[in-house]
This record gives sequence, C-alpha cells and structure tokens, in this order.
Amino acid sequence: MTDQTQLSRSETTPASESTHGAGSQGENRRENRRREPGARGRTTIADGVVAKIAGLAARSVPGVQGMGGGFTRGLGTVRERVPGAGGRSVTGGVKVEVGEVQTAVDLSIIVEYGFPIVELAGDVRTEVIAAIERMTGLEVVEVNITVTDVKLPDEEEEEQVPERRVV
Repeated sequence: MTDQTQLSRSETTPASESTHGAGSQGENRRENRRREPGARGRTTIADGVVAKIAGLAARSVPGVQGMGGGFTRGLGTVRERVPGAGGRSVTGGVKVEVGEVQTAVDLSIIVEYGFPIVELAGDVRTEVIAAIERMTGLEVVEVNITVTDVKLPDEEEEEQVPERRVV
C-alpha cells in the first residue's frame, strides 16, 4: 500500500456516514463522502452520479447502439412515451457499487453489427474508467460488461409517432 493510498483512506469519512433519502422511486441512496486535502468541508458523490458518468461514457463509444437488456429497453421505451416521465434514462443498463475510495461498474450494452465485440468492450471499459476517475477521483477497480444484443443493419428502431386526435 502506498503512502498516497493511506492518505486517501485516512481522509475519507467512514462508510457508516451514509444518508438515506427518497429517490424517484423511494429507494435508499448511499452517498460517497470524501474529504479533500486542505478543503474546508467535504464533497459527497451519490451513486447515481457515478452511474450517469458511466452510462454517458459507454454510450459515447462508437459501436455501442444502446444500453440494457430486453426488459430495461422495454421499460425505457414506455418511459419515453409517457409525458412528464423524464424521457430516456442515462443509467439504464448501468449498476455501480461505490465505496469510500473505489467503485465497481456493471454495464449491459447492445452493439452494432460489424464491430468486434472484444475490442469494443475494451474501448468501453477504457472510456468508463477514464471518465469516472477523472470526474470523481474514485479508483475504478472493475468494469464488467455484458453484451445483451447485437443490432443488425436491417433492424429499425420502432419509433411510433403519437397519434393526434382532433377533439
């Protein structure tokens, strides 16, 4: 263990200091609390923030067509069509575990046909790690990727235009 690692851990508040708040669906939310050297306070990074960073980073890699499995995508499609439901979820297909100084990420992705899956997964992993570590300062210990589907060129997104009713 290096001196820098020991310093980081000694500056981090205990995991028992988590806050529980009602999220959009009432789930409990853990927060990562860190005290920066020389700071006059602490910075709190919620698990959802890390999940959003991971989701956006993964989607930015060419060849990633979407995120999530069948159920997640179906739920997202319904959510997009309901007015006021918030549109498309950035965290669909993303699960994170955030500790005091480290985090782990699980991603479910859909790849476009023709992209080499192993190389694409490596690119996604690299992009997600870089984004999380750069933006949060947390060490990413693992990024597990599950490829749930391959989008074929002849498959079209089923986007239905809402019907207009004349009253």
